[in-house]
Amino acid sequence: MTDPYMIVIGLEVHVQLATESKLFCRCSTAFGAPPNTQTCPVCIGMPGSLPVMNRRAFELSMQTAVALDCRIAPTTKWDRKNYYYPDLPKGYQISQYDLPFSSHGHLDISDPKGRFEPRRVGIERAHLEEDAGKSLHDEQHGEADSRIDLNRAGTPLLEIVTKPDMRSPLEAKTFLTELKLLLTYLGVSDCNMQEGSLRVDANINLHVPEDGRAGGVSGATPQSAVIGTAATAAGTIATPIVEIKNMNSFRAVERALEYEAKRQWEVWQETGQRLGDAPKQTRGWDDAAGVTHGQRHKEDSSDYRYFPDPDLAPITVAPEVVKKIRRGQGERPAALRSRLEQSYGITPYDSDVLVSQGRDLVQYYLAAADACGDGKLASNWLQQDVLRSLNERGGTIGDFPVGPTALADLLSRVKRNELDTNRARQVFQKMLTEGITAAAAVEALGIKQVDESELIALCRELLAANPKVAEDIRGGNDKAAGALVGQAKKRNPNANPGRVRELCVELAKEKM
Repeated sequence: MTDPYMIVIGLEVHVQLATESKLFCRCSTAFGAPPNTQTCPVCIGMPGSLPVMNRRAFELSMQTAVALDCRIAPTTKWDRKNYYYPDLPKGYQISQYDLPFSSHGHLDISDPKGRFEPRRVGIERAHLEEDAGKSLHDEQHGEADSRIDLNRAGTPLLEIVTKPDMRSPLEAKTFLTELKLLLTYLGVSDCNMQEGSLRVDANINLHVPEDGRAGGVSGATPQSAVIGTAATAAGTIATPIVEIKNMNSFRAVERALEYEAKRQWEVWQETGQRLGDAPKQTRGWDDAAGVTHGQRHKEDSSDYRYFPDPDLAPITVAPEVVKKIRRGQGERPAALRSRLEQSYGITPYDSDVLVSQGRDLVQYYLAAADACGDGKLASNWLQQDVLRSLNERGGTIGDFPVGPTALADLLSRVKRNELDTNRARQVFQKMLTEGITAAAAVEALGIKQVDESELIALCRELLAANPKVAEDIRGGNDKAAGALVGQAKKRNPNANPGRVRELCVELAKEKM
């Protein structure tokens, strides 16, 4: 059933950049150190301390912006975002306001299962800023003490703000999955949500037809809609924008948006058009309870009293630098998926699985597929056998005992009908555990190629001993030959099941 409203979603993604030191000082960004052991006068805001920009952080942010097809500003500056909170010792956060270093980009998303139409999600802006500290709450044993850890204060973050172009929680989850994949391919972040390397805030509201009837709202993106506004499609009423925080996984983002859409619809049904005058709100997500709860009214930019940071000089980016970054980037995940589908004949689902595993596994696949000459067969074996073994053993594809050339040798034997799938898996396990070649594993297992004349003689004997099966085959039921495969394997374990089935059908029909 079509929902009687259109969901409008925009995301704000904070990505910790893979630098060894903080954005404006030399303090370490390593995770897990004791509280307040990675601080200095700069990141805790002592009077007289002066910040110095981390060039590596700016380079990593530029790589990301270029990969998102953003426009790179020739000149950018730093601003102070003023607010007071215990984990922000300076009383302001160094960020970028009206002149971000990049804007107007996009990221294309699609679903291999076809649950939504391919969509281009606009990137409003991507800018650099420093992180705040962390509040630690101890509520055990009936206590409610709060402490402050400033180790994260000053950590370099890239904030990526999308346009409100997503129309379902699934699209939002898919966008985040694709963005994370792109970031890891670029090597700009480890995107570890458990360690705070990637955090997401989601903005959501509903566009409801003025007459309240289902199906009255198109899924198109309102051209005037931007994050933080209540712009609506013609003939609709917009609910106030809600920002959802405290989501620690992409699945949590999806669940929170699903809940919030239903909650806003229920509130709209109770209040009607009066809801359009309500203020924007920030709500927290309770993952255990599966609900959002109100926290505060959402701030506007004027509440932060932005002004240029007087201690940091503006940055000028030469066009040659942008061109160099663009030339140096490898193949992006979307382009890689397309190449695998077109050149290796695999499905969008298969290409998505392979590319999602990372660049190293894709290189392994390409080497194996090229060597055996069968992209689909190589894809099946990687997904079913290599990945399963890799998960069981741990480690990376780079130290996997069966290299791509060795796997290709095994797959070539399968293609030549020297091995059936079951026997090939036995050979694979032997190669895996003993680190030997396919040829050595075949010999060790005592697998021998059965002569074709010997196989024909065996099939004739089986047909003679099973006249009912032979009669069924001659009657057009080729599947009946499957009953003879097991008997053939008992007589000769090296008999290829597929070839036995083919020969039984051919021989039975010769006597028609």
